[in-house]
Amino acid sequence: MDIYQVFMVMLSFGTFIIALLTLIIRMINKK
Repeated sequence: MDIYQVFMVMLSFGTFIIALLTLIIRMINKK
């Protein structure tokens, strides 16, 4: 597997994790 492909996968996965954490934090703050 190419290093560039691994980097792109990590970048997209990281963005997904950040979006998920942001959603969880918003739900916690609403309480």
